[in-house]
Amino acid sequence: MADATLSAAPVTTDAYAAAAAQLKARRRRRERAVNTLAYAVLIVIALIMLYPFYWTLITSLESTGNIYEAKILPAAVSLRNYAEMWRGTTVPFWRLILNSVIVCTLGVTLTVTLATLAAYPLAKMRFPGRDLIFYAILALMVLPNESGLIVNYITVIKLGLLQQTNPVLDAARQYLAIVIPGIASIVGLFLIRQAYLSVPLELIEAARIDGASELKIWRRIMVPLAMPTIAAFSIFEFVAYWNSFLWARVMLPDKNLMPLSAGLLELSGTFSTNSRAVMAGAVITIIPILIVFAFGQRYFMKGLEGAVKG
Repeated sequence: MADATLSAAPVTTDAYAAAAAQLKARRRRRERAVNTLAYAVLIVIALIMLYPFYWTLITSLESTGNIYEAKILPAAVSLRNYAEMWRGTTVPFWRLILNSVIVCTLGVTLTVTLATLAAYPLAKMRFPGRDLIFYAILALMVLPNESGLIVNYITVIKLGLLQQTNPVLDAARQYLAIVIPGIASIVGLFLIRQAYLSVPLELIEAARIDGASELKIWRRIMVPLAMPTIAAFSIFEFVAYWNSFLWARVMLPDKNLMPLSAGLLELSGTFSTNSRAVMAGAVITIIPILIVFAFGQRYFMKGLEGAVKG
C-alpha cells in the first residue's frame, strides 16, 4: 500500500504543476487582452487629441483648397505661408516673437519667485490662521479666470500702466500690464508648498540653531530641494504666458506690443482672413513649447511626482 502511494505521488505533483502552468497561461492571456484593449483606447484618444494639431500643420502647408474639410494629407505642399510669416508682410512677426520672449521671461521670473517665497511660510512656519489662509487661497481656484478681468483692468488702470508718456516706458508698462495680474499663481503656491512639506523639519531646525535667517533657509535649503517642482511649475507658467491671448487683447492699446498668440489675430480682417497664414503662425507658436517640454520633460515629471508625494 505504501509503494502504491509513493508511486502515485509524482503523478499528483505533475498534475499540480500542469494546472499551475495552465492557470498562469490563462492569466497571461487575460493580461495581454486587457493591455491590448487599454492600448487601443489610448491610441484612439491620442489620435483624437493630436488630429487638430495635425490638421493645423497640413493646412499651413497648403496654398489652395478647402480648409474646412477633414483631410489626411495636404493637397499640395507649399512653404508660402511660412515665408509670408517669416518676412512679416502681414504682421510684425519678429516683433511679436520678441514680445512673447519678454513677457515669458518677466512673467515666469516674477511668478515663480513669488510662489516660492509665499509657499515657505505656509509650509514650514507656524503662525495663527496659517491653514485658514492657505485653504482660503485654495478656494479661489473654483473661480474662472474671466471673473477677474474687470478687477484686474481697474487695478492696471489705477497703477498707471497704460499711460502714454515715453515710448520706452510705455512698452515696459504695457509688458507689466500683461504680467502683473497673473503673478499670484494659486496652482504654483499649492505645488511648491507640497514640495516644501516633504523637506525634513530637522534640516530647518538645525539651520535655525546655527543662526541662519528664514530668507537664508529658503534660499539655501528649501529652493534647492524643491527645484524639480519649481522647474515643472516654470514650464507650466512658460506655456501660459507664451499662449497669452485674451488678457493681451483686452489690455494692450499698441498692437505692436502684443505677444505672438494675440498678434496672430491681426491676420483676421473684417471681410477676409488669411486662414493658412494663421495656421502657419499657430504651428510656429507651438514649436517653442514643444522644445521646452522636450528638454524639461525629466524635470517636469519628477517635479509633479514630488509635489504629489508631498
